[in-house]
Amino acid sequence: MSRRGSATRTGSLLAALAIVAAVALSACGSGGGESAVAAAPDDPDAPATGTLRMFTYGDTAPDQMLDPFREQNPDLDLKAATFNSNKAAAAKLAGGFEADVVEVCTDEMSPLIVRDLLRPLDPKGVANFNKLAFSDADEVRDEAGHVLFAPASAGPHGLIVNTDEVPEREAQSYQALFDPAYAGNAALEATPLTAIAVAALALGLDDPMNLSDAEVEQAKQYLIDHRDQFRAFADSDASMVNLFKSGEAVIADGGRGTAQAMIDDGLPVKWIAPEEGALSWVCGLAITSHAQNLDAAYKLINYYASPEAQAISAKLGYVAMNPDALELLPKRYHESADPRNLETAIPETEPDNAEAYDRAWQEVQAQ
Repeated sequence: MSRRGSATRTGSLLAALAIVAAVALSACGSGGGESAVAAAPDDPDAPATGTLRMFTYGDTAPDQMLDPFREQNPDLDLKAATFNSNKAAAAKLAGGFEADVVEVCTDEMSPLIVRDLLRPLDPKGVANFNKLAFSDADEVRDEAGHVLFAPASAGPHGLIVNTDEVPEREAQSYQALFDPAYAGNAALEATPLTAIAVAALALGLDDPMNLSDAEVEQAKQYLIDHRDQFRAFADSDASMVNLFKSGEAVIADGGRGTAQAMIDDGLPVKWIAPEEGALSWVCGLAITSHAQNLDAAYKLINYYASPEAQAISAKLGYVAMNPDALELLPKRYHESADPRNLETAIPETEPDNAEAYDRAWQEVQAQ
């Protein structure tokens, strides 16, 4: 599922990483590579040259985002490849796949860290670093305080409703997903963390990123008991959009980006922040431990941190990580793009018992 369907990130990620790292110490397949802070370029304004390989989620690198960067750096050979999860990215990088820049997300980046696949960056080499939302979050740094990535995207995850079919006043809580009035016309994103978290919030559990095993079991059983409520578990943004286009779904969980795609297609859709709190994710760009073109890597990260790139991101339905981007946007984007929207959101972090979430969701899907 796209990260964009999906606040200062706090929580238990560092503790989770410590647990995973302890297990991984005896495992083979470490990525190795350079671990020192990547030196920032001497001339940050010089156009990039050579070859730059970026490895990201697909929706991080659409042409409308990358074309201005290509125009600014005509002598750079930019090669973009995509993945479906940081776990998949880590496996490929550890296997020898070449990339200079990789996208990381705070709720799933531990496979990249425990395999030593990331190289700390110098925040002084990113001109807008201190302006970026979440740049002061603990999850952006390693245990030594080194910056692991520059936040590049974030977004809230709440409810998407067809306003012709679902009165807004009846869709103010995650419980609306389980309302019998919408039986057979509800949809759920097919990702373990968000699915279990949504069920937990609907049950009144207010700390969905830190559920006990018993609470995960409770959320799992709630989903199983209401399996017939859902027309589908959508495994991509396109799948979710198509469910609304066909009329098969009139209510679902999801992010502003997914809702914006529906609105752009002319659907009568609204994104709603549930009263329990929207979930939120944050992803960013990191330098890999095997990066070959550091100057170009910093150039790309600087571009994504710029107001101009963040304005493009905002027009695609995401939060503008650099608040200066708001000045470049038509007023109709200001509400959805303003990073202050996430101040009350529930941050998505990696649970200590992430495997329990995964197993629970697998059991739900098997029903």
